[in-house]
Amino acid sequence: MDITLFTTPKEAPLFSYSNQKISNVLQAAIDMQSNNQPQNSHTSTSRSSDSGELPSASGKWASRLLKECARAISDKESGKIHHLLWMLNELASPYGDCDQKLASYFLQALFCKAMGSGQRCFKTLNAVAEKSHSFDSARKLILKFQEVSPWMTFGHVASNGAILEALEGDTKLHIIDISNTLCTQWPTLLEALATRNDETPHLKLTVVVTASTVRSVMKEIGQRMEKFARLMGVPFEFNVISGLNNLGELTKEGLGVQEDEAIAVNCIGALRRVEVEERGAVIRMFQSLKPRVVTIVEEEADLSSSRDDFVKCFEECLRFYTLYFEMLEESFVPTSNDRLMLERECSRSIVRVLACDDESSTEGECEKRDRGSQWSERLKEAFSPVGFSDDCVDDVKALLKRYRAGWALVLRAQGDHHESGIYLTWKEEPVVWASAWKP
Repeated sequence: MDITLFTTPKEAPLFSYSNQKISNVLQAAIDMQSNNQPQNSHTSTSRSSDSGELPSASGKWASRLLKECARAISDKESGKIHHLLWMLNELASPYGDCDQKLASYFLQALFCKAMGSGQRCFKTLNAVAEKSHSFDSARKLILKFQEVSPWMTFGHVASNGAILEALEGDTKLHIIDISNTLCTQWPTLLEALATRNDETPHLKLTVVVTASTVRSVMKEIGQRMEKFARLMGVPFEFNVISGLNNLGELTKEGLGVQEDEAIAVNCIGALRRVEVEERGAVIRMFQSLKPRVVTIVEEEADLSSSRDDFVKCFEECLRFYTLYFEMLEESFVPTSNDRLMLERECSRSIVRVLACDDESSTEGECEKRDRGSQWSERLKEAFSPVGFSDDCVDDVKALLKRYRAGWALVLRAQGDHHESGIYLTWKEEPVVWASAWKP
């Protein structure tokens, strides 16, 4: 989400509400609800309202209020919905603490869900983001994020290691890159190819663009990649495929795959943009390319199996973004504009997940994340897992040492003994899953 969508920082308060202010609003809202309910009413789903207890102003109040509002929307309790939306609106701020930020962004999605305006809001957010998107601002933001957090670089290092090992010794390489990270993954791989002991291979990089905001900057990205490849002395070809309605439209011919090429398919956060019912077909399409390796990196959340249960989906979405926002809070200084922009980029995803019906057209933009175990079950229908080598695991561990404490590499999520891949964890919570597969 581009920063121009919201009030500029100069016009916004540079401080959070005090605990007393939050307590006053919470108490006023509870008093309002009590006055509007029959004396013996026991219909409320809120434990705090039923018991008369006040949520702590210094505690995690946002999660409790947001969940209660989601339940009210699910139960179609209009009075309670209006009461909780007012309450959240009084407390939310994109410039406050973590709770106020979460309240601000989830309030937008809850309002859209309650009013049935999610589709319109999502299209508006998309249009503004596309209009204000530039290569320089997007690149600087991604690089800054990669500097302070391994959230993205974890998958890059793991995937590059698997690709280099799978294509070792081949002289004509073709990497099909399905991600939206502005090719920040590939300079490191080009450096590795340039220093190979055998003949430097020819690399064809075909980038499949799935995010509308990235299309406008691909020409400049291609020019920079070609310049860097010349500097490294790596024969290089760069192609872009865009304008697809879904990944299932990709074909071997459309991708320009040649019989003498060693193929690698790289998916970073791409499969979650495929509708759940179409994922099997996309995986079979990958299989038809006869790749040496397929690398998959996805964020660890289950927003697909719960898509028909709004409350369950909301709670999982809130759990995931709470982890993400808390990570950003500890990774950036409080006044960081980079942090603010990263948080705002989440708003479209949150609205898409919670306020847009699956039946509605959203220009191919889907946000149905799955857990690593769920992806593994799908991928095993067409591929076999490839374990990451000790060298690759060591490279990932070395990467994590560059960041603040709290990050770790886990070879298998606790309790999921049947799946493949490795996990990036933040304070012992799995947040990103990386894996490699072969036909």
